[in-house]
Amino acid sequence: MKSNHILSLREKIGYALGDGAANIAWRGVATFLFIFYTDVYGLSPASVGLLMLIARSGDGISDVLMGIVGDRTQSRFGKFRPWILWTAIPLAVTLSLLFTTPDLGPTGKLVYAYATYILFTLFYTANNIPYGALMAVMTGDDKERTSLGAFRMVGAFAGGMVVQGALLYLVAFFGNVNPQIGVTALDDATYQVTVSSATAVANAQIKTRDGIATFVQEGLQEPAAGSVSFSMEAGHTYTFVVAGETDLSVADISLINQKKGYSNAIYLLSVFLAFFMIVTFLSTRERIQPPREQETSLKKDIRDLVRNRPWLVLLVIGLLFNVYNSIKQGITVIYFTHYLHDQLLSASYLIGLMLASIAGAMATASISKRIGKKRLFIYALIFSGAVNALLVFCGPGNINAIFALGLTSELAAAVFPTLFFAMLGDAADYSEYINGRRATGLIYSAGSFATKFGGGVAGVIIGALLAAFHYNGQDEVAIQGSLPGIVMLMSWVPAIVAGIAAALMLLYPLNQDKMDTITSELNGRRELEPAPHS
Repeated sequence: MKSNHILSLREKIGYALGDGAANIAWRGVATFLFIFYTDVYGLSPASVGLLMLIARSGDGISDVLMGIVGDRTQSRFGKFRPWILWTAIPLAVTLSLLFTTPDLGPTGKLVYAYATYILFTLFYTANNIPYGALMAVMTGDDKERTSLGAFRMVGAFAGGMVVQGALLYLVAFFGNVNPQIGVTALDDATYQVTVSSATAVANAQIKTRDGIATFVQEGLQEPAAGSVSFSMEAGHTYTFVVAGETDLSVADISLINQKKGYSNAIYLLSVFLAFFMIVTFLSTRERIQPPREQETSLKKDIRDLVRNRPWLVLLVIGLLFNVYNSIKQGITVIYFTHYLHDQLLSASYLIGLMLASIAGAMATASISKRIGKKRLFIYALIFSGAVNALLVFCGPGNINAIFALGLTSELAAAVFPTLFFAMLGDAADYSEYINGRRATGLIYSAGSFATKFGGGVAGVIIGALLAAFHYNGQDEVAIQGSLPGIVMLMSWVPAIVAGIAAALMLLYPLNQDKMDTITSELNGRRELEPAPHS
């Protein structure tokens, strides 16, 4: 079988489903876990940010170890495919545990959050590094890898679209508590609303259908914009004064058990995660093997890695663009909930982002053929960051502008991961070309490390900035005082990160002419290689 194998559409789609599954987990965590921890589970933003940084600080070690293990795995299925199968169900289970809320005290909650989050990142590492490395051994054609990378990102963004678009609606569906609701008009735009439930609800959220009314709970002085979260005792009646909407009726009031809603929604999505991972295992094949004469030597693998300039540059760039993307993802639901006063609108926004991402990913391969991966990466970083910074000028009423700027920025941002994982394959080829040795799993550990640690750094940035503005998701007064910080995180803070990444990308040494030379040389060397695993 030729090392520069042209992949079938079936195999590309099968591979793409794996990142669709991974992004059910990763984008679900990146987008919703912060607000779940602060607004539903009751942890402070600073402690959540610190948790994410600490939990991911060991990723560099675990990712490298997983890369080493993957390179040394010997099975009839290959080196990397079996890990996708072995970790499918454990990853789905640990994702479910993240959004499960046992009844614990403050210390117990934090311990549980640390334990489940660290376990989740370990299983994600054991799944995602072999998945990424698989891309580099399915074909030796660097242009075909870029095409496969585009399919991968379409799958990733589609998985992200499912979780980001559907999760809040699933939360509302599974969290419905069937309360008794009464609505009495006080004047044209002010109503008294009473709610009660036959069962206790530890974390109930009441809001109107449009999500723009303000609530004043009986016994509280400050109004809450959009919704109110509170604990309900069974059989007790709670009274609110609701203002800002007209013609309000019982049908316009919803009451959701957020803990139950989040948990059951994630349980359902986790089933799909495991199923898609298994499909990826069944539909892909490994074709590229290390050079026949290569001896197993960890010392030489690491020596080659630290001397691999393309890999070193990609490690830093991957970290930065993941910080950029993770800040945007982590603040979106908070921004829509507390700045625009419409949490469900964030679902439409996130779906729009995913559609823009799919379009950007699909266009990446053809554009990169014309101008090269390096130049396209730099242009996309500059353009996406600059457009995103313009969100600072948008007020709560500028919905159309927010959508237009966000989608335009995301269209360019889709280029980053699409090219990044293809370029890691180029770095693996470069190592084989220069050193006569190949450690694909070890090289792809950069991708997983950059993704997870970048998300951890983003969590610290979000947590620190919100803490500086005294954000408390369960205190309306604190929320109002933190709005400038929320806007900063949505706009120019991530844009600064993108600008730094664009400048550093100038150091990347592999242009398209160099890659054409490397690909031609390696394909010549591989002609006499033994048949790969099937």
